[in-house]
Amino acid sequence: MKKLVYTSLFILICISSKITAQYQPKNISKEDLKKANQWVDKTYKSLSQDEKLGQLFIVALYTNKGENEISNVRKIVENDKIGGLILMQDDAAREISLVNEFQQKSKIPLMIGMDAEWGLFQRIATAYKFPWAMTLGAIQDKKLIEQMAAKIAEDCQRMGINWDFAPVVDVNTNPDNPIIGNRSFGSEVNNVITSALAYSNGLQGNNILAAIKHFPGHGDTNTDSHLDLPVVSHNSERLNNIELAPFKALMDKGIGGVMVAHLYVPALESGKGIPASVSKNIITGLLKEKLGYKGLIITDALNMGAVANKYNPGELDAMAFKAGNDIMLFSQGVASGKRLIQKAIDNGEISQSRVEESVKKILLTKYFLGLDKYSPKNPENINSDLNNDSHKVLVQNLYSNALTLLKDDKKLLPLNGKQVYYVPLEEAPYQTFVNQLGPNIIIKKANETITIPANSTVIVGLHKDNSTAYKPYKISDTSKKVLADLTKNQNIILNVFGSAYALKDIDISKISTVLVSYENNDDSMTATAGALNGRTKIWGRLPVLVNDNLKAGMGIDLNPVTASANVNSTVFTTSKQQ
Repeated sequence: MKKLVYTSLFILICISSKITAQYQPKNISKEDLKKANQWVDKTYKSLSQDEKLGQLFIVALYTNKGENEISNVRKIVENDKIGGLILMQDDAAREISLVNEFQQKSKIPLMIGMDAEWGLFQRIATAYKFPWAMTLGAIQDKKLIEQMAAKIAEDCQRMGINWDFAPVVDVNTNPDNPIIGNRSFGSEVNNVITSALAYSNGLQGNNILAAIKHFPGHGDTNTDSHLDLPVVSHNSERLNNIELAPFKALMDKGIGGVMVAHLYVPALESGKGIPASVSKNIITGLLKEKLGYKGLIITDALNMGAVANKYNPGELDAMAFKAGNDIMLFSQGVASGKRLIQKAIDNGEISQSRVEESVKKILLTKYFLGLDKYSPKNPENINSDLNNDSHKVLVQNLYSNALTLLKDDKKLLPLNGKQVYYVPLEEAPYQTFVNQLGPNIIIKKANETITIPANSTVIVGLHKDNSTAYKPYKISDTSKKVLADLTKNQNIILNVFGSAYALKDIDISKISTVLVSYENNDDSMTATAGALNGRTKIWGRLPVLVNDNLKAGMGIDLNPVTASANVNSTVFTTSKQQ
């Protein structure tokens, strides 16, 4: 398969009419470029108008909603000649078999996408879970993020996926953001840019297209766009400096796709309540013309409440295309959308050249991804291929490098084998952490802390439920009181197994040591235990502004105590969380 590199310049490729793309195979020869041009030109000419319009649509494929759902998708593939599928939950082997079937039925190979920000686990429960972007934002060695994305690309290829709708480049300046939060690399523009670039390079350097999202910036919202329309009310100067900055920087690095959000941004769209995803001012005027973006432009999912509650299926698709999108994602009305787009062409609202521009851009992308020569995938052993020791070693290394030490006033770390007490708080499991710390630990429940001798070293673990990226980060008043009481006569190591925002309203002035582990799972707990015992280096940096005392970029380096320790990897373990 052709290996992609993405250049910082827009590449003009001439075929029967001029089309533009931001990427091309590495070291492509003039002869190979000529072949690409010829394939796109020949393929476009072979399509009927109905087939051309079909290329503009991607629909969702679920395997956990019953056979009727799958039959409906089969009919859409056969009758509407769509351009692609987005794979949803949950059976990997069945999805591969269905994709093989649908690819065989399609005159033009389908683009297969997935939301795989933290790996295929985001949609496939049997796949391995990679860290969330917020955790990755704490890592200083960005090459590790590229390695992670390369592994995700490998998993995508195994599934027959060509497009990972990632990374999120929203700058999360709102701690109470209900839908971005852990999905963002942080609250600082430069960190978001460097982290997202590493992630994108890992994907696109391994033949998987990236899509930076959610344009023009979803990081400071109070509303979940899956439910209703968020409003971003900042002025143009703020938008240019914060929200738009990562998009502008990464588009110059040749990212293959941009996903447009369902947001109302009054400074960019004068029409009251018009979402960015159907705004010609934002997509054509800003993204395409002012910023000069030449790659694929795709809507966020069109079944989301922010737009689905406002517009009818089909009508919404036509509006999105008129606004400048190339692809309508998660369409709920392909047939009616095609009819309305054709009606707009007949009425002169849309030119045929506009259709040609988008379709040829899509075809060129498919060619560069190797879809001109599609080969079926084998569903056998897929679950073990997506979840094995190679994933575990990489993931534990990522968590180890993310660990962030915010203070250690009394030099309580590393533990050096001394006896410590452990007080687990909040709702999530903690046993893996205890098992990995070793034998010199005494567990005390919250109602037993009075029995701990004064001036002991006490680790207080805040174990937050991380079953999804959207769980609340706030700590209960009960846990805060337990912590405050312990600080009166104990030497406290506060370990946050959850978002750093959990520290937002906790007074840490009397706490000796504060460590953020970012997530609560077997791998993060194993990595944390290794670091506390001095086996690995702690050198992460806080990716978000938490409060006036805890600012983005904070962090203390703590070297391992053993000469043989590997500062960039944690000890491999197969322990199971209880």
